[in-house]
Amino acid sequence: MADAPARPQEGTGPSKVTLYRNGSVYTAADPFATAVLVDGDTIAWVGSEQAATSIADSSMDIVDLRGALVAPGFVDSHAHLTETGIALDSLQLGGVRSARELLDAVAASGGEGAVLGHGWDESLWDDPTLPDAGELERAAAGRPVYLSRVDVHSALVSPSLVASAGLAELDGYAPGGHVRRQAHTAARQATRRLSSGALQDYQRRALDEAAANGYVALAEMGAPRISSVDDLRLAAGWNDAAGSHPAPEVLPYWGQLTPTVADGEALLAELGVRVRGFAGDLNIDGSIGSRTASLREPYADAPEETGTTYLSVADAAAHLAACSLLGIQGGFHVIGDAGLDAALQALEEAAAEVGEQRVRAAGHRFEHVEMADADAIARLAKYSVTVSAQPAFDAAWGGQGRLYERRLGSRSQGMNPFASFYSAGVPICFGSDTPVTPLRPWSSVRACLEHHDAGQRVSARAAFLGHTRAGWRAARYENPMAGQLVPGAPATFAVWEVDELMIQVADNRVQSWSTDPRARTPLLPALDTGTDPRCLQTVRNGLELFSADALRA
Repeated sequence: MADAPARPQEGTGPSKVTLYRNGSVYTAADPFATAVLVDGDTIAWVGSEQAATSIADSSMDIVDLRGALVAPGFVDSHAHLTETGIALDSLQLGGVRSARELLDAVAASGGEGAVLGHGWDESLWDDPTLPDAGELERAAAGRPVYLSRVDVHSALVSPSLVASAGLAELDGYAPGGHVRRQAHTAARQATRRLSSGALQDYQRRALDEAAANGYVALAEMGAPRISSVDDLRLAAGWNDAAGSHPAPEVLPYWGQLTPTVADGEALLAELGVRVRGFAGDLNIDGSIGSRTASLREPYADAPEETGTTYLSVADAAAHLAACSLLGIQGGFHVIGDAGLDAALQALEEAAAEVGEQRVRAAGHRFEHVEMADADAIARLAKYSVTVSAQPAFDAAWGGQGRLYERRLGSRSQGMNPFASFYSAGVPICFGSDTPVTPLRPWSSVRACLEHHDAGQRVSARAAFLGHTRAGWRAARYENPMAGQLVPGAPATFAVWEVDELMIQVADNRVQSWSTDPRARTPLLPALDTGTDPRCLQTVRNGLELFSADALRA
């Protein structure tokens, strides 16, 4: 049991001291801790209920947890703030199950200006036939229509948007109204010409949603094909405004090629904000759902297609070499096996140019990496590349008869090899790719436990660390204590109402839970109860981002 701390002295340090007690604290400092003392922006102490009684006094704000869990806050390692805000305020199409239902949703949308919607997934429909552009135009009564597929790598558009955005002349345009590649990028950008005020409103909407679900930080994956530099600057600006309007921390990335060190230095100056890296959604390829992920062999349900490769190996290698020399993270969006081949070849060419040690030291990161065989995993480990993965992808599309199997056939069995990454020593962190999947962190943890391939499941503890501390490390965050609740660490955490706490492992051959205190393992919420834990409070650096009325009721 940890010793009780000295009482805070009057007139020294931050003025607000809060004692959380009568709950459970997820901490390496004391696996039996039931209380935590927060002094301003810092964790001052964790320990037992008996010790908490000895230090509590009237000068403190005392919160009775009534059995709730205090745990490090979640970090979403791949997010798009403005896109998430727009999706939250647009037509929600994840529940539609036919072209007719989609058209009915458009017809009922109301309002003025473009009809925006997100989340349709024809792989879940009994009849995957999409509505054509003319049907969309009639349903919208002539208003422009942009409806992004769930993966946001393609969209349905109306003829009026095709005309106003000049889509018919671009690669990826289809007369039926389902656009991909360049045509999709242009369609999305045409509906994103927004004022700074509108951009901030959408970002605030996304940040509030994140805070209400226990997120304390999000890696913003900006890129020229997705958003503007102004959008990136506004996203990074929330960190400066935290005192007046607290929000989760934004960890900004910008996905733009930097062929030389001089190009990288010039881009850093042009952006005017400190980015974590020239990485994220710098696309080597696209998505499996839209058949734009770059594959070695054709798609099982489209034998004439192998996807799209957006970057050459030479360009990717020059980018990684320049980033390595700058000492800044580089990286790519890469999903297909041929796309990963290109990224790995680029790593090797960069290492040949600037030295393997420089490449390793830069801490490059690859986003998604869904199709990685044993050789690819070994090469990722060799160059210390962090994989930023999305467990909810597997929950949504993995398993027999689902999207991955339809698109890839037997190749789907090796998708999202989380356990293999861990076994090989590949650093891994987790995110949602919001708005592709929702900001529901415990559902994402559960997806790791329930991976469609039993051999790729990982324990709840490994999954939780991948969603918390690993997110800070993947962003090369300055404070090495971020993501843990120990004395001296930032007071950055979430409070959860839970049904039950237990130890959960991925191997069905052994006991999957235990409350035996001799295990000395901090407990996490049971994730097989049918409901996710409910967020009661989210705090970053001592500032409250979200609070439910039930916390102090």
